[in-house]
Amino acid sequence: MIQIPDSDILLAIRQGNERVFETVFKKHYQALCNYACGILKDMDDAEEVVQSIFLKFWEQREEIEINVSLKSYLYRAVHNTCLNRLKHLKIQETYRQYVGDYLENSYDSATDILDKVELESRIEDALEKLPEQCRLIFKMSRFEELKYQEIADRLGLSVKTIENQIGKALKIMRTELSDYLPVVLLMMLFF
Repeated sequence: MIQIPDSDILLAIRQGNERVFETVFKKHYQALCNYACGILKDMDDAEEVVQSIFLKFWEQREEIEINVSLKSYLYRAVHNTCLNRLKHLKIQETYRQYVGDYLENSYDSATDILDKVELESRIEDALEKLPEQCRLIFKMSRFEELKYQEIADRLGLSVKTIENQIGKALKIMRTELSDYLPVVLLMMLFF
């Protein structure tokens, strides 16, 4: 079997050759899923991670610079994405525990529980009122815990633009959630 150099494979993919991309996908998909499953301990999550890596690879094929072998690049991308997912899940769990403890200590009546549901609904509504790019950047910052530079790199924007969008998002969120500001401030500290 003839070995094609990674540089030729990458060139073909950059030029939009779907057959070459599909060959790379088929060659590495299952092994990458198994690797991701070893980290995440869940095959569905592992498959989702690997699929997202390949999707991102295809979407950004013209800009991606690979300085190692294609196989190493894919494994590193899966590894980093899995670690980010685990980190995010840990943060979510910590937040859930915090909210659970807070609610356990703070909410006793049915009215209070309805207030919690209303707050969650108001937060969702406030997020939906953000302009699309602003909402995406805010979620990447608060929910994925990405640094401004990481967001800028992923979206191809300047760090200053990211800072401005986060400031805009916080201003809108404060306005929309002014009735709940003390609780929202606590929540934002834990994201």
